[in-house]
Amino acid sequence: MKKLNTSVTFEGREYSLETGRLAKFANSVLVKCGDTMVLVTAVASEKELEGIDFLPLQVEYKEKFSAAGKIPGGFLKREGRPTDREVLCSRLIDRPIRPMIPKTWHHETQIIANVFSSDPDVNSETLAAVGASAALLISEIPFDVAISQVRVGRLNGKFIANPSNAQLEHCDIDISVSGSDVAIMMVEGEMKEISEDDFVAALEFAHSKIRELNALQMQLLKLFEAENGTVVKKAVSTDETPEEVVALVQNAVKDELHKYVHTVSTKNERHDARLVIKEHVVETLTNSDLPLIKGDADAEPATKEQIEKLGDEIVSKFEKKMMRAMILDDKIRLDGRKLDQIRPISCEIGVLPRTHGSALFTRGETQSLTSLTLGTSRDEQMIDGLQPTYNERFILHYNFPPFSVGETGRLMTGRREIGHGHLAWRALKDLLPEQEGFPYTIRIVSDILESNGSSSMATVCAGSLALFNAGVPMKKPVAGIAMGLIKEEDKVAILSDILGDEDFLGDMDFKVCGTADGITACQMDIKIDEGLSTDFLRKALDQAKQGRMHILGIMNDCIGKPAADLSPFAPRFTSIKIPQDTIGAVIGTGGETIRSIVKETGAEINIEEDGTVLIAATTQEASDAAIAIIRSLTKKPEVGTVYSGVVKEIREELGAFVEFMPKTQGLLHISQIANERVNKVSDYLKPGEQIEVKLIEIRDGKFRLSRKVLL
Repeated sequence: MKKLNTSVTFEGREYSLETGRLAKFANSVLVKCGDTMVLVTAVASEKELEGIDFLPLQVEYKEKFSAAGKIPGGFLKREGRPTDREVLCSRLIDRPIRPMIPKTWHHETQIIANVFSSDPDVNSETLAAVGASAALLISEIPFDVAISQVRVGRLNGKFIANPSNAQLEHCDIDISVSGSDVAIMMVEGEMKEISEDDFVAALEFAHSKIRELNALQMQLLKLFEAENGTVVKKAVSTDETPEEVVALVQNAVKDELHKYVHTVSTKNERHDARLVIKEHVVETLTNSDLPLIKGDADAEPATKEQIEKLGDEIVSKFEKKMMRAMILDDKIRLDGRKLDQIRPISCEIGVLPRTHGSALFTRGETQSLTSLTLGTSRDEQMIDGLQPTYNERFILHYNFPPFSVGETGRLMTGRREIGHGHLAWRALKDLLPEQEGFPYTIRIVSDILESNGSSSMATVCAGSLALFNAGVPMKKPVAGIAMGLIKEEDKVAILSDILGDEDFLGDMDFKVCGTADGITACQMDIKIDEGLSTDFLRKALDQAKQGRMHILGIMNDCIGKPAADLSPFAPRFTSIKIPQDTIGAVIGTGGETIRSIVKETGAEINIEEDGTVLIAATTQEASDAAIAIIRSLTKKPEVGTVYSGVVKEIREELGAFVEFMPKTQGLLHISQIANERVNKVSDYLKPGEQIEVKLIEIRDGKFRLSRKVLL
């Protein structure tokens, strides 16, 4: 293959796409901007997978430590399991691409993005997303619309596309946006309480930049086809069921399904009603004389499993059509709510007595039990990757056990758990107090106990309540809401606080988090290939704000401000200052001294380079004991002061060496031991004996002691 390259000047840097030089057995594109280089490959299996009803697409984003001139930590010195960042970047690539590939494409498809060179001023995840789209465009995989991704920041009121990490530290907006030329497909990011108008303006700016990168991809496709001929996409299975079979099933369940769709409101009731309908469908098909079921001269009769699968597919499509029509035409939701109505909400705090903070947030049939733990700087999480290693003081973990949806399964942390937890983390983090005034490490754990729609938003609400319950001086409460969309030609319905089924049958999942004053985080996925216009987004944002304010009102009725006191089980911090030249005395050889203080008092001690000592203890007694020991270690010897010391060594003709302060010894001369003449020191003193001495002289850094003057 011939090397093909096309480039454009994008935000002051050359942004290029290349194919034909690397990984030639795959459909590959090398994306380069600055010194960041990402190689993206797209490969599909030759044969279709049989017996599946989903799109077998796998997306993997991998960062090589060598790309930033680093060697992995740990024993093996090899990149290991995907980091949270790699998982999150994989999701950012997957989510806008998946709706653009037909669901009936059953060839196993794998997209791999490898970061081989990393420029600290150019983030690699958006390059990987553009490369994935370009690799699919030049492949036989049925993907024919360019999708690009940009990261948008706002610095000093001005929007920036693909800002550097240094710029992002000062931006009040940080969002990743994917889209085609005509519509936005995916949004995810964080903001510092911005307005809905500012959010839409950021999306419009992003879309203008997306079109530039889409044009770059189409230039590469044009070069590729000029060199290799027109790209021919593989045919996609239609999986069309004969009309007579569809009609038979629909006629059999029409009345029953209509009643179920319009009257059954809870998740368990819907599950039970579906089982009854499916049994009816299986019975109807089994008793029919249709060739597809009974077989004919060229085919074997359908098995029970095949009949069940066929009936389930027909009923699911019919149910989806009926549900969408009810929402669009009657403006009634599956559980009987109006389009903008929020499910009943209950909030409880302090439900777990031994945790440092806890909350139980229930919205409809979705429930999060969230606990909060306060720790010290030793509990911070070290983040290592392409960027310089740093410590994170705020940690949020989201758990989604299978029992939360009434199922069995493996207990695991997958991409969904990492993604949902990260969204809630983004929503809350900028409202936390500064570390200088609240020097705690904060960990929130959200355990989803029930789930029927938007458990990540329940995590945001429960996390905010738990922070207040723990006494964390958070600036403002934060709430989250998930919005949905049903769109059929000119008919559109925007849904507030969507159910799980409404998420499944709908065309959008738009999660919006924020305070009463603005948006702090969002995540949006569009499930239809035509995307969504900014006009619909504006309506969804306005409706989301109304819902968010309603939820915040209920949360504030439960707890409207941080608790006055921390949990009695949480560590208390005390800060003291010691001279820098005494730090070594407190730490001791190999950390021996500080470890002994921790063991004796039970307090945690951290010493900064400037001599600041941070003591964390669960009781005042432990804190006072640690301070007393540290003070004694760092106190300067003073002439004329009486000390209680320990005899360390005896020299018969000279005297005794006494440790009168920690790690500080002085000479008790033989003439200063007693009033009478001393001929043999051991007649008066023994090693290990505790005696009182007075410091009578300091000369050349040496200390002279006297016992005689105290007799």
